[in-house]
Amino acid sequence: MTDTASWDWTTPEKVTEIQGWQERFRWVEELQVSPDGERVAAIVNVDEGEFQVCVSGDVWESTFDKIWHLRYLPDGRLFGFVSDMGEWTVAVDGKPWENRFGYVWNPIWSVDGSRLAVAFQQDMRYGMAVEDAPWEETFANATYFAISPDGSKTAGAVQVEPADSGEVHKFQKGTFSAALDGRAWEARFVNVWHLAVSPDGSRLAAEVRRSLYDYTIAVNGTPWEKNFACVWEPCFNPQTGTVVAPVREGGRWGLAEDGKLIWDARYAQLWQLQYSPQGDHLAAVAAPKFGRWTAAVDNAAWPITFSDMVCDLRFSPDGTRLALLGKEGPHWKIAVDRKVWSHSYDMAWKPVFSPDGTVVAAKVEIDGRYSVAVNDRLWSRQCEAVWDPVFSPDGGHLLLRSIEKGRYLRRIVPVSDIIG
Repeated sequence: MTDTASWDWTTPEKVTEIQGWQERFRWVEELQVSPDGERVAAIVNVDEGEFQVCVSGDVWESTFDKIWHLRYLPDGRLFGFVSDMGEWTVAVDGKPWENRFGYVWNPIWSVDGSRLAVAFQQDMRYGMAVEDAPWEETFANATYFAISPDGSKTAGAVQVEPADSGEVHKFQKGTFSAALDGRAWEARFVNVWHLAVSPDGSRLAAEVRRSLYDYTIAVNGTPWEKNFACVWEPCFNPQTGTVVAPVREGGRWGLAEDGKLIWDARYAQLWQLQYSPQGDHLAAVAAPKFGRWTAAVDNAAWPITFSDMVCDLRFSPDGTRLALLGKEGPHWKIAVDRKVWSHSYDMAWKPVFSPDGTVVAAKVEIDGRYSVAVNDRLWSRQCEAVWDPVFSPDGGHLLLRSIEKGRYLRRIVPVSDIIG
């Protein structure tokens, strides 16, 4: 979690003029805003094949051939992928990593943002680098990357046996495995997909395909004893350390823990598991019947359903409440505690709870303009851009970050001003 206590929660409004950036540079790419709202940044083109990053009007000292995927980390650091003389690396707050690669992509980071990892390709070999430290061993192929919550371990699904496209017998025998910090399991599988690293970094779980028709979960290279018709992404129970995953059996989906069903297979679909912060409740996106979506909490499906999708489940800090997004035709809705808010939106983003769990807020889009919805009430301002709202530590104020008429505004707004 990001520590927001040291942020400025007293200044009602701060303004950064950005309209002049368009005249100052040849072009300006998508704006990014720091978690505390104090800085606004963008990739800018200064000349043919010359790119920099502008941060609140000041540019990084270094110039690069190309920059992409500029983002702020939860700890406030700003990073981007940069190309220098045809080699790629990561630059953090303007300082490039020492290691250079053929290409970098797929950034992931620890919960607090203090450790950043990326996938890399070098000489047609693949691996991961964490805070400028690449895996010692690389592989012919690597996908589905993961990082432990504290950032101490990284993992990926890797190809460990060479096979040409026509060597079907090798593929069926198993050419893939999973690697933790670059060390691959001895076990081989037909396929390896989504992975999860345990909170202490000692165990790695992955979706695996044992044959053309048999799927299960493997933990540290050892498959569950039982096979299933299909499985989805595993996760670790934060209380017990057991591994749970959605599994398909008899044409329906249920939930298995260490290979044994704990939610009966009665859903048309079940995925996107989400534990409460304390680990005492488990939610999932579920389809009670084909074409209708909802949430299931501790194997109890909500009575409300949506036709298109349900996503972005989020528990309150104390784990007693759950919010989500649902899509019905062209309209997005926010639902909290089994009830749908009255307003519809052209788009909505993941809801956030106040520290005490009593207030829910989310970024929303209406008719091409952006605002913030709070407990089903809409903020009075319609903006060119808005970022996710952030609650103050006491829950009484919201940090609202927006673009309006060529200006970036950082506001501290009392929650009562929106919900009354």
